[in-house]
Amino acid sequence: MIDLNDIVVFARVVESGSFTAAARLLAMPKTTVSRRIAALEREVGVRLLQRTTRSLNMTDAGRLYYEQSSVALRTIEEANLHLAEARAEPSGTIRISAPVGFGAYFLTDAVVDFLAIYPKTKVELRLTDDKLNLVEDGIDLAFRTGVLQDSTLIARKLGSTHRLLCASPDYLARHGAPETPADLVHHHCVIAGPSAVGAHWVLDGPSGQETVTVAGRFAANEMQAVVAAAIAGYGIAQLPYGRAEAIIGEGQLRRVLADYTTPVGGLYVLYPSSRHLSPLVKAFIDLATERISNRVNSA
Repeated sequence: MIDLNDIVVFARVVESGSFTAAARLLAMPKTTVSRRIAALEREVGVRLLQRTTRSLNMTDAGRLYYEQSSVALRTIEEANLHLAEARAEPSGTIRISAPVGFGAYFLTDAVVDFLAIYPKTKVELRLTDDKLNLVEDGIDLAFRTGVLQDSTLIARKLGSTHRLLCASPDYLARHGAPETPADLVHHHCVIAGPSAVGAHWVLDGPSGQETVTVAGRFAANEMQAVVAAAIAGYGIAQLPYGRAEAIIGEGQLRRVLADYTTPVGGLYVLYPSSRHLSPLVKAFIDLATERISNRVNSA
């Protein structure tokens, strides 16, 4: 039977380029390296390495054997690494990015629970509506809503989101409430975007999807500013479901056109790579996925 340790020695000889370098890498005598290679060649029945006093080369059989066996060795090494990580208690600092409204409504409870469950961890939560570069900004994972652009990031969909139409009690007292989407043309709207000119809202309602042209005195590409303007009475705004529900519950806003929402968008968690995902990041993703999915599905 072939000894797996002999295959490891063979791979290290090939990768290091000599018996001497492999012996140093494996912390074993050069004679032991030579003996193991000879034993492996006897077991497989072919010469794997062509050795002279000046050079070391793989035979054709040796090259094929290395290509196939090295894949298996990497698989075993990764399995051992993942097993060790699974047994380790998550520790260290995790850096998370999320949109302001989403983070405040959906994510805070997950962070608090995570810190309680894993006392050796720290969380740095950056709530911003800007799309940060995870690699450049040192972010371990990010939560995003809407339609994802093409990306090299790994994305896991947690659920779907939509927006509600809201206005302050003061605004509604002064201007009344729209009864149909077409009425929005006669109202001031707070635009979540770069310009208040030529904006269009797409709404899903009882009769299907409708597109309406809206305008107003204020536009912002940051949701916190949109929320503040709506609360201040500057018009009707589209707000993310979770954030809208919280503010409506506080009495600062009221929902209008209750039969209409924006088209459903995705809710995602993103991270740079799925290879060697640390126990820290994996533990938070698992916990947050459970908490957020339950909340989204019950919404």
